[in-house]
Amino acid sequence: MAITKEFRRNRIKMRIRKVVTGTAERPRLTVFRSNKGIYVQLIDDLSGKTLLASSTAEKGIAEGKINKVTQASEVGKSIAQKAVSAGITNVVFDRNGYLYHGRIKSLADAAREAGLNF
Repeated sequence: MAITKEFRRNRIKMRIRKVVTGTAERPRLTVFRSNKGIYVQLIDDLSGKTLLASSTAEKGIAEGKINKVTQASEVGKSIAQKAVSAGITNVVFDRNGYLYHGRIKSLADAAREAGLNF
């Protein structure tokens, strides 16, 4: 039986999630990448709550004709600004089984430049 792309990503995701957990002081920055957009959440795993969220669906991020890598960097800046204003500077990065290149890398670099430490 052939291993599908979704099965492979889910296996990697579970391997990452065994190690990476978020707390209230250091929440988990998790990324979901779809064909149309990119979504980011800051999650406190101990209480099971989403603290902050940002995505390309927000007003002002995906306006105009910009490519997906640039949109991802805008989302990274947006979540970092929200987190810093909420008093969160340290996070744990959860790439959610995606390879660390392209949109995921662009988002992470933009979030680091805007003030998040991970």
